[in-house]
Amino acid sequence: MGRKFEVRKASMAKTQGAKSKVYAKYGKEIYVVAKNGGVDPEGNLSLRRLIEKAKKDQVPAHVIEKAIDKAAGGGGEDFLPTRYEGFGPGGCMVIADCLTDNNNRTFGDVRVAFNKGKAKLGGQGTVAHMFDHRAVFVFPHDDEDEVLELLMEADVDVAEIESEDGNITVYAPHTDFFKAKTALHEAYPDLEVEVEEITFIPQTYTELAGEDLEQFETFLEMLNDVEDVQEVYHNVEMPD
Repeated sequence: MGRKFEVRKASMAKTQGAKSKVYAKYGKEIYVVAKNGGVDPEGNLSLRRLIEKAKKDQVPAHVIEKAIDKAAGGGGEDFLPTRYEGFGPGGCMVIADCLTDNNNRTFGDVRVAFNKGKAKLGGQGTVAHMFDHRAVFVFPHDDEDEVLELLMEADVDVAEIESEDGNITVYAPHTDFFKAKTALHEAYPDLEVEVEEITFIPQTYTELAGEDLEQFETFLEMLNDVEDVQEVYHNVEMPD
């Protein structure tokens, strides 16, 4: 699964659109997390994780600071998370996580993307049960047993661990993200982590080809172009 995860991440990155849109999505999410949990990253672990992720994606410091300053000022927009699920071309499964201050607008925009993408929008829980909500870590290491032992000693409920091409991939419950992150960085202070995030991992993958693959790529682009869409998860095994 490790290689599949890295390939899927690369394919998703291709559809993220212009940098300005990526920055805007991060800015909105940082604002919401800071407003709800506090503007101090040391006391708000979700904010700290998000800031670190934004920096890895090369989001400028001023974008991050502006969102936090806005949250510190109080008032402002009232964004709420919402999730849309359904089936894309070829019967693939898709989850779109959004942050919105207008549910009617967001639902309309997402529905248009599904309709134009020849996809079928379902209700809550339509496909989410076919994904695992996981904390994922990918980093260079060659001793799978050693990593597993240190994580177990830290009381991390490791769901799966793999060693491939000099990299270790660790999957754990999303609730164990900070526990696993702390254990890894304390054990390996100089560790350079390639992937460190909370995501949805499909339990099964779908292979698409021809018109279905072309239509899916178009559909994915349309979803990512929706202003309120923050993340899109799917179970399509994209070609290299």
